[in-house]
Amino acid sequence: MSEVSGGVWVLADPRAGTAAQALGIAERLGLPFRTIPLEWGPLARLPLPWPSLAGLTAVARREMLEVARGSGWPSLVISAGRRAAPVARWLRRRAARTVHCMRPGMAAGDFDLLVIGRHDNPPDASNILPVLGATHRVSPAALERARMEWAALAELPGPRVALLLGGTVRGKGMDPAEAVALADRVLPWAGSVLATTSRRTGEAAGTALAARLEGVPGMVHRWGAAGPNPYLGLLATADAVVVTGDSVSMVSEALATAAPVFIAGAPPDAPRHRALHAALVAAGQAAPLDGFPQAPLRLPLDESGRVAAEIRARFPGVFRDAEGASLGA
Repeated sequence: MSEVSGGVWVLADPRAGTAAQALGIAERLGLPFRTIPLEWGPLARLPLPWPSLAGLTAVARREMLEVARGSGWPSLVISAGRRAAPVARWLRRRAARTVHCMRPGMAAGDFDLLVIGRHDNPPDASNILPVLGATHRVSPAALERARMEWAALAELPGPRVALLLGGTVRGKGMDPAEAVALADRVLPWAGSVLATTSRRTGEAAGTALAARLEGVPGMVHRWGAAGPNPYLGLLATADAVVVTGDSVSMVSEALATAAPVFIAGAPPDAPRHRALHAALVAAGQAAPLDGFPQAPLRLPLDESGRVAAEIRARFPGVFRDAEGASLGA
């Protein structure tokens, strides 16, 4: 439902994990929406203190204004990330309601709703909705579709352990020895291992992991490999999920399943990640890998759905306008 005329715009940051926070909410609203790709120019690096399109490239500005000329200004804007905040505020001056994920950097009061992770210690304010982890696109419906599409994975020997590998945000990839150590940690209990690497894992760690799991029931998906990506299928069929703690996105997506989630480590220089892990453990939603395979029982976490419900409750006019436009059409 992403390329239609209508009152809901999603400002999509070039970084996939950031964009997914906004898209995941939009997909749960039950309304058509338009995705507005953002492209950043040099000024986006600055903490722009005013509502502005100055951080966008000239091409991105022109394309956004062309959309508005063709279909009008949005009634609801959903955005994520500090760089998108001035753009959302600029659109708010055109009467749009604004929902923004993550801390906006400044002018927090200039948003109708801010969706901020509890690990970022958000202040108590009427326009702030704290969430566990981050919103994302792994919905119950998406998992059910993946369960059907990847039904063969459910035939693998149990317990099935999904092993999700990230890597350092700025570096040369995961240490191959670390990847092998994670496989060694889960193998004594696992009947099969469903492993996937990510963009930041690196070729060396992916090769080492594949070699260690050769002959073990399951699969190893290498990031960028040809063919369909089984990521959602791994989540949908796993009896337990082990995820490296460097990726807020992957950790949050794992929590959409009903399986116990174990977090493997955190970068030593990443206090926000450590705060996230502590919040999830305190809420009973995850456990440190040291305790594998024992973890408290938990229900799937659906923060994207909860945020969508909050938007419906706070801004009913957006939905009435959308329904009226549909009837008028």
